[in-house]
Amino acid sequence: MTLLAGAGDAADPGAGRMITTAVDSPLRRMVEATPTDYWNDSCASAEITYAVERGATGATSNPVIVGDVMRKEREHWVPRVRELMAANPGWSETDLTWGLIEEMGVRGAALLRPVFDAEDGRKGRLSLQTNPADYRSSERMVEQAVHFMGLAPNIQVKFPCTAAGLEAVEEATARGVVPNVTVVFTVAQCIAAAEAVERGLRRYESAGGDSSRFDPVCSLMIGRLDDWVKQVVERDGIALDPDASNWAGIAAFKRAYTIYRERGYRTRLLAAAYRSRLHWTELVGGDIVMTMPHAWQVRFNESGLEPEARIDVPVDPRLVDDLLQRVPDFRRAYEPDGLARDGFEGFPGTTRTLRIFIAGYHDLQATVRDLMLPNPDVPPA
Repeated sequence: MTLLAGAGDAADPGAGRMITTAVDSPLRRMVEATPTDYWNDSCASAEITYAVERGATGATSNPVIVGDVMRKEREHWVPRVRELMAANPGWSETDLTWGLIEEMGVRGAALLRPVFDAEDGRKGRLSLQTNPADYRSSERMVEQAVHFMGLAPNIQVKFPCTAAGLEAVEEATARGVVPNVTVVFTVAQCIAAAEAVERGLRRYESAGGDSSRFDPVCSLMIGRLDDWVKQVVERDGIALDPDASNWAGIAAFKRAYTIYRERGYRTRLLAAAYRSRLHWTELVGGDIVMTMPHAWQVRFNESGLEPEARIDVPVDPRLVDDLLQRVPDFRRAYEPDGLARDGFEGFPGTTRTLRIFIAGYHDLQATVRDLMLPNPDVPPA
């Protein structure tokens, strides 16, 4: 199969005009044989190209990822930032930072456009994240989300699963924004996210909108939930079965997936924050999305493992019981009523990740500042 992409962006006219040839791989075979999709967990051009060749149907971005891509593609982006500076002399470092984020997103979206067109708009989107520092302002998130949707036809918008973020999800969805609810760690958040999307979709449809091309997702950060469980075990000196912490995120994901199927939500679960091959092998077969960093894709494609549907294989009850009895935060994450909506942003995994995203945003601004106003105390690179 050969795909011809659409036109590239003005900054790099060739970015979206490329031939992508299908490459056989375990991940492609998974996509072709099961309902499971996967995305590239970055907007780096070479990584998106590799992923699409092997069956990926989307990609994602956030301030930390943009900073990483800035380093990987420095030869392209440093001159481009300087061009934007020269063309927009009145821009602040904040304006220039968002100009960079948006242009990087549009460039990645162009590489996914063939998938978007082939799938009639139901797949092939690039997720852009709203300003993580605005996690308490639904109004600012909605305004930015609507703006993002005008950048390219295949943009999806990420909102944090906070109280304000969920308000923004409903309102933005009602205005035609395709949402990706992120910074999710608990089954309760998964349910709240899906319900917010449903309310938004009903409003959009009642106003005459056609939602058939929407593919909303809820990003459960399974690896980061594992990370937090391990942190708690060490901090509190808990004698947990050593295997249990590697299954915490998978157990929560499978619990949420069962509920989604029972209730018929139109949102799909997305597994994020990969830490091991279990985060691939144990979720294959679900009508879900997996967002994988490039390095993990390469590992899986070179593993010699064949994808086998295991989404309905339960996690060892002994391990789940050990987690429930010994780690209170896992119990809050696993039980559908384990966390109230007003406590979402206070859940440790959510708080930690919001702080990481906000810090990544400020670090990206600092990178832009160094290009706009180089530090005279530091020798030129």
